[in-house]
Amino acid sequence: MISKKTKYGLKALIYLARQETKEPIPIEVIAKSERISQKFLETILLTLRKGGILGSKKGKKGGYYLLKAPKDIAMVSVIRLLEGPIALVPCVSLNYYESCDDCLDEVNCGIRKFMIELRDCTLSVFSNKSLADLT
Repeated sequence: MISKKTKYGLKALIYLARQETKEPIPIEVIAKSERISQKFLETILLTLRKGGILGSKKGKKGGYYLLKAPKDIAMVSVIRLLEGPIALVPCVSLNYYESCDDCLDEVNCGIRKFMIELRDCTLSVFSNKSLADLT
């Protein structure tokens, strides 16, 4: 299950991708349109800005905008920024690996083998989808 942070981040990105103009959109406009708390949305959009997905402009005509075309924004990047690891257990994570404290034989662990398969399938879907596929 994805968090509300990720769900709202995706909703905001979809909203920005659907805009005909590429002018910055004020956060209050996005929040109202998508029914998201503005304060919560601020933290989400800041994460996406720091991750290189969004740009922002301050001032009267300020707001947020996509830094790339929707087709060039991979879902795997967005999910990792907002959710963290794709893997459900740390011992199969590609970017956040940690061994399991209770595992005696990682190489032969049936749970780990299953989780690797699940991670790879999930990663394949996220890697082959872009923001354009969600709009």
